[in-house]
Amino acid sequence: MKRILHLMSSLQANESYSIKLGHAIIEKIQEKYPENSLEELNLVDLKIPHLTPEVLRTFFIPNEELTQENRESLRLSNDLVKQLLAADIIVIGAPLYNFTIPTSLKAWIDHITRAGITFGYGENGPVGLVKGKKIYVAMTSGGIYSEGPGKANDFVVPFLKAFLGFLGMTDLTAIRAEGLKVPQVKEHAMERAIESIVID
Repeated sequence: MKRILHLMSSLQANESYSIKLGHAIIEKIQEKYPENSLEELNLVDLKIPHLTPEVLRTFFIPNEELTQENRESLRLSNDLVKQLLAADIIVIGAPLYNFTIPTSLKAWIDHITRAGITFGYGENGPVGLVKGKKIYVAMTSGGIYSEGPGKANDFVVPFLKAFLGFLGMTDLTAIRAEGLKVPQVKEHAMERAIESIVID
């Protein structure tokens, strides 16, 4: 059975193109893998807090030295890491906001980046410890960023590919619905994006 985790980071709720695209990707996954379980996590509704100095310090305290207060501080991060490690396929809704990912998605990334748990250091440098995951990024944007002059301003797919790869998640496919605000493009942008979905 394939365990699917769907992360949603859009501020647009039911009007969100990235959530709609994410659901279209999930439908294709479920067609290929009828035996599956789906867990959906709306990062905006969850209101994941940005890291504080206090929480960050607890990341580096040995387990046997953690106080009850420390353990409470780590609870959310531990839960998010456990959820990530349990998934086989992760669909990440990533609308482009101001050339980059939404802050809710960045907060999630900060909480699942744990030395000794999701990454480590070997003789040749960093080693990703999150293995065997398939990632699909449902990226949406008002403009066109896969090619042309906008490409240099796409800090969504390159960032996610680089950072998730750092954690060991190197099998990443980006599905783009772009030009959603561009005349003569926007009318068919979602349709083309959905038609482009191929599940490995």
